[in-house]
Amino acid sequence: MTHTDTDTDTDTGADALRDRAEITDLLNGFLLSLDERVHDPARFDAAWARAYFTEDIAMEMPIGTVHGRDAAAARIRAGMSLFDRTVHMATGPVVTIDGDRATATGPQLSTHILAGGTGGDGDLFVSAGHASSDLVRTAEGWRIARSALRIVWTQGTPPRVPAAQS
Repeated sequence: MTHTDTDTDTDTGADALRDRAEITDLLNGFLLSLDERVHDPARFDAAWARAYFTEDIAMEMPIGTVHGRDAAAARIRAGMSLFDRTVHMATGPVVTIDGDRATATGPQLSTHILAGGTGGDGDLFVSAGHASSDLVRTAEGWRIARSALRIVWTQGTPPRVPAAQS
């Protein structure tokens, strides 16, 4: 079989689909990891952070903006300690790939049960918004270099964030 321009287009198309799948898996895996680790915030460690973030990540979250992988892990660890249980959902991000860089934007719905609550309806806090990420391809695969979550609406009792975390 000879290599034609059509074969190159197919290879490029397959590469783009693979990149999209890897980026979507990374973003969904990150959200799932929040829910799986909420009972043991110490598990938001350096190895966990390396699996998702570049060393110099800039992350805007409702509980503040941080710069650097270690700071992002520490802020997430502190934030997740405010909840007993969580479910984070994102749907089909719009992914744009440009070589070794990409952007992904999509809706996110986060459901939280406040830590130390009574188990009643007052312990439920839901937030919805838009998540946007800049990603880069590294030797280890795609990683998040910048992330921003902009909340559009909330329902229920928000957590009380200690002053040191705000």
